[in-house]
Amino acid sequence: MKSLVSTILSLWFLCCTTDKEKMLVEESDSTSIFNFNAQVTEVSISGEPNAYTFNTTISSPDTGCDQYADWWEIIDLEGNLIYRRILTHSHVDEQPFTRSGSNIPLYSTTEVYIRVHMNTTSYSNAVLKGSIDTGFSSNELDAEFAKDLENVEPLPNGYAF
Repeated sequence: MKSLVSTILSLWFLCCTTDKEKMLVEESDSTSIFNFNAQVTEVSISGEPNAYTFNTTISSPDTGCDQYADWWEIIDLEGNLIYRRILTHSHVDEQPFTRSGSNIPLYSTTEVYIRVHMNTTSYSNAVLKGSIDTGFSSNELDAEFAKDLENVEPLPNGYAF
């Protein structure tokens, strides 16, 4: 019965909502029929204190310029922006995809969140949490946490292609 309800809700959702109103419709097993959120799935790190390179892998439901992951960022546990990597185009045919950020000013013991932002649905609640010393693992963060960072530079200034 839940599957039928999820299917009906998903069909209604596709027919009756705009891109700005898209939301995640989940079944009881936490798998999504239509997932409009992105997530950071992996990170590898090289470098030295205050000059690290993060190779961040993202899985996102990019469809083109109308819906794509437009940045990933590193924030501290209080919600302060440490680093943001702008993504200037969608990755429809490259999923998941990895993009690097360099000269990231962190100490190896600093615990942070790594999260992704979609141009249509804002921040995902699926994040990686950890430090360079302890490693990173999947975690959930309230999507409203530090949401005001959506207005903090650097920000995307257009779509490349």
